[in-house]
Amino acid sequence: MVRLSTLIQLANIMGQFQWLTCPRKDLSTGWLHCDPGTLFKPEYFSVPGYMHQWFPWKEIAILPVQWHALALGLFASIIAPFGGFFASGFKRAFKLKDFGDSIPGHGGITDRMDCQMVMAVFAYIYHQSFVMPQSLSVEMIFEQILRNLTLEEQQFLYEQLGNIFQARQLLQS
Repeated sequence: MVRLSTLIQLANIMGQFQWLTCPRKDLSTGWLHCDPGTLFKPEYFSVPGYMHQWFPWKEIAILPVQWHALALGLFASIIAPFGGFFASGFKRAFKLKDFGDSIPGHGGITDRMDCQMVMAVFAYIYHQSFVMPQSLSVEMIFEQILRNLTLEEQQFLYEQLGNIFQARQLLQS
């Protein structure tokens, strides 16, 4: 419990430094001035009334990056260790004792990195799915419509959009 509360407080403190929150596009060492983005702007949550006896605050500030860190931490502690079990099954299937002997007595680099490989795949997919902002333009959506819809579906979409625009014009009048 102490470790968890320390980590949350440390993330709040570290999230205030622009050197840790500003995206770098080059290797220059000049001063940083940027808008930290939504990941590092606190969201405020009110503390439920029954918890006021334990917490002196009425509301707490949580950075969205802390929710992502919680998800990554839960995966790392619950699911990623199964990478070792998968590696053991893989070695057993091929009748191998170890993946290598670069680390004597420990089975090589691959034996030491099985959990990290599972974690790296998860972290990449998680980042692409939940953290990285999706950039869809009208042109991209239009291309998808032309490429994936049949002529009848495109005509139906055209009619539906026409109905929506007519309804909006009637509401504005």
